[in-house]
Amino acid sequence: MAGRIRDEDIALVRERSPIDEVVREHVALRSAGSGSLKGLCPFHDEKTPSFHVSPARGVYFCFGCQEGGDVITFVRKMEQLDFHEAVERLARRAGVELRYEQGGAVPNREHGRRTRLVEAHAAAAEFYAGQLAGADAAAARGFLAERGFERDAADRFGVGYAPRSWDALVRHLRGRRFTDDEMVTAGLARPGQHGLIDRFVGRLLWPVRDLTGDVVGFGARRIHDDDRIEAKYLNTPETPIYKKSQLLYGVDLAKRAIAKEQRAVIVEGYTDVMACHLAGVPTAIATCGTSFGADHVKVLRRLLMDSDAYRGEVIFTFDGDAAGQKAAERAFGLEDDFVTQTFVAVQQDGLDPCDLRLKQGDAAVRDLVARRVPLFEFAIRGVIDRHDAETEEGRLHALDEAAPIVARIKDTGLRQRYAVNLDRWLGLLDEAFVLRRVQDAAGRGRGRDRGEVRPQDRRGTALPDPRDPGLHVQRQALKVAVQRPALAGPVFDELSDDVFTHPAYVAVRGVIAGAGGVVSTAGGSEWLRRLTEQTADERVRALVTQLGVEPLETGRDEPDDRYVKAVLTRLEEIAVTRQVTAVKRQLQRLNPVENPDDYNRRFGELVGLERRRAALRDSLSGM
Repeated sequence: MAGRIRDEDIALVRERSPIDEVVREHVALRSAGSGSLKGLCPFHDEKTPSFHVSPARGVYFCFGCQEGGDVITFVRKMEQLDFHEAVERLARRAGVELRYEQGGAVPNREHGRRTRLVEAHAAAAEFYAGQLAGADAAAARGFLAERGFERDAADRFGVGYAPRSWDALVRHLRGRRFTDDEMVTAGLARPGQHGLIDRFVGRLLWPVRDLTGDVVGFGARRIHDDDRIEAKYLNTPETPIYKKSQLLYGVDLAKRAIAKEQRAVIVEGYTDVMACHLAGVPTAIATCGTSFGADHVKVLRRLLMDSDAYRGEVIFTFDGDAAGQKAAERAFGLEDDFVTQTFVAVQQDGLDPCDLRLKQGDAAVRDLVARRVPLFEFAIRGVIDRHDAETEEGRLHALDEAAPIVARIKDTGLRQRYAVNLDRWLGLLDEAFVLRRVQDAAGRGRGRDRGEVRPQDRRGTALPDPRDPGLHVQRQALKVAVQRPALAGPVFDELSDDVFTHPAYVAVRGVIAGAGGVVSTAGGSEWLRRLTEQTADERVRALVTQLGVEPLETGRDEPDDRYVKAVLTRLEEIAVTRQVTAVKRQLQRLNPVENPDDYNRRFGELVGLERRRAALRDSLSGM
């Protein structure tokens, strides 16, 4: 095979391709200490990050699946390329002109298939974008203008137009030396009665890009009334580079904002993504002609790095009609795949983000996202609305249908609160009865080893699941107080009562306070003995012992002041975030005209909480 890339050029590609920058195109990374970065592995599904990157050494390694290598290996594995294709891809990214052993800057060997398909799509996107200014595209420009999109918006998203000619793109690509086989394989053309013809004719086009920014397909909308193809939308068919179950429209533009804001907004169409971005919601993305699925979750989880239940948000936008309810139910089926919080933003008048922006302005789109409600609440209330809550039979049927939804909530403290809310929403006024129904549903579903809601038994308080991500920081803080009370100092003792949510952790906090607090001891076996003697609850006593021997997750042999401060600050930040969410829900239920005093008081409380949360986050970012 001709065209071996020179070794010195390969070395230059590695030098000019910082591995952390390349990896960040696919995975959100954060500091792991000692100059290392970590994130959720893109090569296997995991709940907590085990994928580490060392920028100084130019290598990556996953402690979960044992995958590792340099930046070229990463690109080969991530995008299913051979060695030459990966080097060429990185060379284009870094602006390196490759030389080959048989001479010249252009290789004599045939390009890899994926490289050629990507290049064909880049040429097609450029061609379509240029056609949008032509006379034939007047209807396409009118469609955009009617929805509030000017030419600069079209340019920003690469929107184009496919001419009303059966082979305009085919002729253009042939002039660029692409073969018929490459055009068909790419999904850009298809066989006709008299030869190859364009797949898209007389349509408005949105280029679909992958995480790296390469165009890999198109979404096309019917513009002309006499279009003989009745489907309003056409999409690129499945190809070697276009897998609709793994692609999210707008993710190339949104990925940095998603990682920074720890939020992703899922909308239903291309124009909705455009409207959201232009309205100041830069985290909006959409699926490409398919429902949101498990593969989309994996892409989002890597961008969010959602190993912490209170660290980020995924917000689905749906219409308030029956179709929107069904879409929400499909999303709810994927809730378990996320660790982060999931929400629903519903526009009751049925307007999608594009129409909402057009009729009510940018602020209305931002307000739609701000008025999100937790996905669990939306699903539970949807169940209740389907039953006659005026009768005992209707309430019981609603309870039996809603109980399994509550039982699926991973955070045990949050699960119990939703059980209480379910009782209130149904008007049963019997929390113990509702808790038993939720307990029964949990036993039928996930088993009793997942920390389901249950009443106390004769042995005492139910213990939390040590793997529960929603309780992780609470557990780390208590381990510090039990094992290293001198480091926890007065900060732990001064934490507000609501930072702990699980009854068992609340009980341990009470045991520590009852023993004099962490400021009363230097630690050691005497401190642990004092704590275990402070309670007669067998389960709490066992939990204290467990917390006393479980390793601290410090990344080093011994914890230091920096580690302890980070844990306690994060604990308080999570608690403040819960308060912010609660106050926002209260504000949503208040009418500022009918209840101005209550509304203003709650709004002032929200402002104070947001300032406190910002200060805590600033403190964490400086650690």
